[in-house]
Amino acid sequence: MADGLRRLVGAESGRVLQEKLESWYRDYEINSCDQNLNRCCEIIELNSQIQGQLFTILNETSQEGGHYAGVETIKTRLLPWLGTCFSCATSERLFETNLSLTQDSFERERQLRELASSQTFQLQELQEELTSTRLQLNHVQQDLKTSRAQEKDALRKLDRLNDYEQQIQILRDEISILDAQKSVLQSRLARSRSPSPRHSENKSPSPLPLRSCSPGRARRTNASRRACLVARFGDIYAQERLDAETLLRTYISDMEMVQRIIYIAAVESFHAAKMAYRQFKIRVRETLSLGHSGPESLEDTVLDYIVRHEDLYDVQASVNEVIRSMNINPKISFPPEIDFIVISTLIRELCRVAFSMQTLIPPLDIAFGTDGELFSETKYHRSFDSDFTAALVAYHVWPALMENDVVIVKGEAVTKRGALLSRSRSPSPLRSGSPRR
Repeated sequence: MADGLRRLVGAESGRVLQEKLESWYRDYEINSCDQNLNRCCEIIELNSQIQGQLFTILNETSQEGGHYAGVETIKTRLLPWLGTCFSCATSERLFETNLSLTQDSFERERQLRELASSQTFQLQELQEELTSTRLQLNHVQQDLKTSRAQEKDALRKLDRLNDYEQQIQILRDEISILDAQKSVLQSRLARSRSPSPRHSENKSPSPLPLRSCSPGRARRTNASRRACLVARFGDIYAQERLDAETLLRTYISDMEMVQRIIYIAAVESFHAAKMAYRQFKIRVRETLSLGHSGPESLEDTVLDYIVRHEDLYDVQASVNEVIRSMNINPKISFPPEIDFIVISTLIRELCRVAFSMQTLIPPLDIAFGTDGELFSETKYHRSFDSDFTAALVAYHVWPALMENDVVIVKGEAVTKRGALLSRSRSPSPLRSGSPRR
């Protein structure tokens, strides 16, 4: 017995077991499940070795005491302990249960590790995407600030340019008046220098040369100008109208309202341009009538002057008048914070074309159209979203171009069933103030 106990003490198995327990306790929180289980198995193996050596010493000690020595100690101490800790009836089931629980814990830990790794990867991707989005947002904000600054600068330059144009218009009007006065003075001077009737009687009478009344420049170029203006009207429909439609769609989601706005802008542009042409023609006639003397009629002279000086037409005033009319039109509406000035490019081009069309012989004009009218195949094309079986016009997209009640360019209209019922629309709020320049 003494030899076995000496070997057990010399091996220092108890001290090694205590060190392993302390080391496991220190590293338990930072170890993985597999590492903790390996540590536990190592300690169980070491403990079983120590127990084996102790049972050997117990056997040797009981033999040294004789046949019945130590019986009471074994009955009171060893056997109850063996009965509670090493029950053969339940050991197998407990082992199987522990094994299944261990396997389940391994599987759960593996799933948790995979889930944690996937979530970590997704989180990194989201963080990278968020960083990229923030950078793009910063670039967009910087571009927006730059665009706003450029817009303010452009508006200031536009205001100065409008002032210059007004001053130039005033100077041109004054020059026209001075030219007319000069012509009057020159004609009077020429008549004062003409020979007296007494002196002319001494000479043999000779017939005065007859000057041929050739047509004016406006009449000679009427056909070519007409072709160019008709082509330009088609280009506006194909280009500027679509650009304005795209621009309006950023503010208005209703496509019907966008098309109504563009159509009313075209109608009001022609109306404003015709009014401006009449006023301009009156001013030119009054100026040229003071000193008119020539083979051409006064009307031809006035028309030639207007054709040569179409740049004197104040198109910006017509644009402003169109926007004022659109602001009080009950059929269209627009966000209060935005003005119809956003489609001023389309309005300006329409006003210029309409003004030039008034100089033709005969002048060109657009057809009159109302919602709910009977659809005419000679005037309009049906829009692609129309009801091709409907006979009434719900609303117009683009006006038809007319010459003496004859259609030369078809317009576009939308036909729907029940168009008469859809004509009642809520009026848009009136916006006071003149249009921005």
